[in-house]
Amino acid sequence: MPLDVLGTDMDKNRLSDVINSVQPSATIGMSQKARAMLAAGKDVIILSQGEPDFETPEHIKTAAVEALASGKTRYTAVDGVPELKQAIQQKFRRDNNLDYNLAEISVAPGGKAILFNAFIATLNPGDEVIIPAPCWVSYPEMVRLCGAKPVVIRTSADTGFKLTGKLLEQAITPKTKWLVLNSPSNPTGSVLSSDDLRALADILRRHQNVLVLTDDIYEHLTYGQANFATLVEVAPDLKDRVLTMNGMSKAYAMTGWRLGYAGGPKWLIAAMRKVMGQSTSNANSIAQYAAIAALNGDQKFLKDWRGVFQRRRDLVCEILNAIGLSCAVPDGAFYVFANCEKFMGKTTSQGTVLTSDVDFAMALLEESLVAIVPGSAFHAPGYFRLSYAESEPVLNSALARLQKFCEDCT
Repeated sequence: MPLDVLGTDMDKNRLSDVINSVQPSATIGMSQKARAMLAAGKDVIILSQGEPDFETPEHIKTAAVEALASGKTRYTAVDGVPELKQAIQQKFRRDNNLDYNLAEISVAPGGKAILFNAFIATLNPGDEVIIPAPCWVSYPEMVRLCGAKPVVIRTSADTGFKLTGKLLEQAITPKTKWLVLNSPSNPTGSVLSSDDLRALADILRRHQNVLVLTDDIYEHLTYGQANFATLVEVAPDLKDRVLTMNGMSKAYAMTGWRLGYAGGPKWLIAAMRKVMGQSTSNANSIAQYAAIAALNGDQKFLKDWRGVFQRRRDLVCEILNAIGLSCAVPDGAFYVFANCEKFMGKTTSQGTVLTSDVDFAMALLEESLVAIVPGSAFHAPGYFRLSYAESEPVLNSALARLQKFCEDCT
C-alpha cells in the first residue's frame, strides 16, 4: 500500500503484513480523487465508477419507507430474513432455472461481502485462486487479504477477453481452491455464452477439487444477441461446488443500499454465516425489505434501462474508435475497455509524457478533468475503462474533452 495513503514508515510498520501486501481499490481511488477536485471547484466528469445514474425505482423506495414505518429496524437473522431468502429463491427459479432451498441462500451487506465471506471461510495460506484478467480490481486483493495467492490469467482481445478451456486447464494445480468467473465482465463487458460455460465445465469435471464463484452482478445488462447464462444453469452437475453470487446494486440502481446475495452448497453457506456472525452480522434491515420489493416487483423497467445503456454504449464506442482509442463493442455491463497504446510515447499539450495507461488516465483527469480507470488496475496495461452509466449529455461532454486531449497529444 502506498505510503501516501498510510502517512509514514512508522504507520506502515504498525500494520499487518497482509494489509501491507494489499493495494487500495483503484476504481475507488480514482473516483475519490475526482470528487476531491470537484469539491475544490473543478468541473470534473467522473466516468470511473460503476454506478448507474438512474434513481432507485419508486416501488422499492416505498417498500423501504413502509419497512421503516412499521418498525423493521431491529437485528435480523445473520444471513437474511426468510421473506428475502424466499424472494431470492423465486428469482433464481424465474431467471436462472436454479433451485436453492433457504439454507442454501446467503444475504450480506453488498456483493463484496458475499465474495469475502466465501473466501475467508475457505482459503488457507498456499491456496490458489484462478482469476481471468482483465478482472475487477478487488478479486486479487480479497484473496491476498485471506492469505492465499491470486493466480491472474491474461486473456486476449482476440478471444473477446474470455477465459478458454485451454487457459483454464493450464492454470489449475493441486493448490487451486477457486475459479472466479465474472460475466458480464467488469471491466470488459464480455459475456460468457452457454457454449463458453460448457467448455469450462468440461475442464472442471476433471478437477473436482476446484470450487467456482460466479459473479453475476451484471446479469440484467446484456445487449443485442448476447444472452446471459450462469454456470450451474448449463452444468447442473457442478452445483455442489459453485457459489452463484448476485446483488441489487447494478440492475436495480441500489449501489448505496449495500445488499448482495448468493446461492450455494449448504456447507459453504453455513460457513459464510459463521463469518458474518463474527464480523458484520446482518445486512441493513430496511435494505432487505426494499430488496424483497425489487425482486418480487415488476421487472419491465429493466428492458427500458437496457435500451438506454445500449444507446450510450454505441455512442461511446463510435467516438472512441474514431479518436483512435480502439475498443470492441461490449456485449454487457456498462463499461467500455479501450486500448490507448497508440498514445504511448506522446506528449500532452501541458507537457506530460505518456509512458503508460496510468499516465494517460492521470493526465486526462488533471488536464482535461475526465476521470477514467487505467487498465493496469484490472491487470491489463495499455487499456482504460470508461463507464457509460451517465446521461448522454454528460457523456458527450466527456468525450469532447477526451477527443481534444488526444488530438492535442504530439
